[in-house]
Amino acid sequence: MHIRPSAPTMHDHHHDHRHTHAGEDTSRRLVLALLLTLAFAAVEAIAGLHAASLALIGDAGHMLTDSLALGIAAMAAVLARRAPTARHSYGFARSKTLAAFANALFMLLLIGLLLWQSIARLSDPRAVDADTVTLVAVIGLVINLVVAFMLSGHGHDLNTRAALLHVIGDLLGSIAALASGILIKLTGWMPIDALLAMLIAGLIAASTLNLLRTAMHTLMNGVPSSLSLPEVGRNLAGVAGVADIHDLHIWELDERHIALSAHVSVRDMGDWPGVLERLQARCAKAFGITHTTFQPEPAPARPLRFVPSPGAPNRKPPDGDDRASA
Repeated sequence: MHIRPSAPTMHDHHHDHRHTHAGEDTSRRLVLALLLTLAFAAVEAIAGLHAASLALIGDAGHMLTDSLALGIAAMAAVLARRAPTARHSYGFARSKTLAAFANALFMLLLIGLLLWQSIARLSDPRAVDADTVTLVAVIGLVINLVVAFMLSGHGHDLNTRAALLHVIGDLLGSIAALASGILIKLTGWMPIDALLAMLIAGLIAASTLNLLRTAMHTLMNGVPSSLSLPEVGRNLAGVAGVADIHDLHIWELDERHIALSAHVSVRDMGDWPGVLERLQARCAKAFGITHTTFQPEPAPARPLRFVPSPGAPNRKPPDGDDRASA
């Protein structure tokens, strides 16, 4: 929602929202992945019960919960395309980050459950139908490879990354079930079923924690990892006509949109329109930031030197003062 004043005010905003069909394509891929995963989860559960395989039963439960995760991701992708409203002026793009955060927590719960079941099975090994396990694992491997390929082209989207993480967990689970079936067929050693399940849980846990940390950083309005707040502050303080930059904040609206706000001490308030244009151009060209808000202020008689620290003025000394290089 854009509100344009009839005369210049002390706040100047620059927005650039690009709408493409990428969101719709992501939603379709997530829905198709959901249907494939849900269908195979039913097949795998029946086969796991028949074969008495913890690897298959666990993977079936994992795929069933992954179906829920994919459903959450698909709904978030649809919601994120809604236009901003008077109550949600930033729109709903961050719903994808919320979905990613929820799915990461859900994944940690599944990992804990799988580890608990595996430890219990190690203390009480059971006979496993290796032929059924191997056959179903091959089918699951193919389906998970197809689903992973469908989602892998959208790795920049945190929501899709969370969904893909669940699918990769299923893919590794299918590999574990396949290895379990083959090894049991060749050696008859039943504990391998539970040991492989524990190995997969450990591998998935590292990626899940990383995703959880990334989602939390975005939800807490952290500075994007690709940017340095002091570096941006020093760069903007060097724009012609700027005396200093302070109260600088940078955060992500979602993976594609970064926002910036700052107070700008201007040497000549009459030159503010030109200074604003130069600041916007610098943000876009140097950092790819197109959603900016700058508040101009008259420069003090002697601006402080640039201090690159959050919460303190980020300032550049006046022309001729060489203390900034000290």
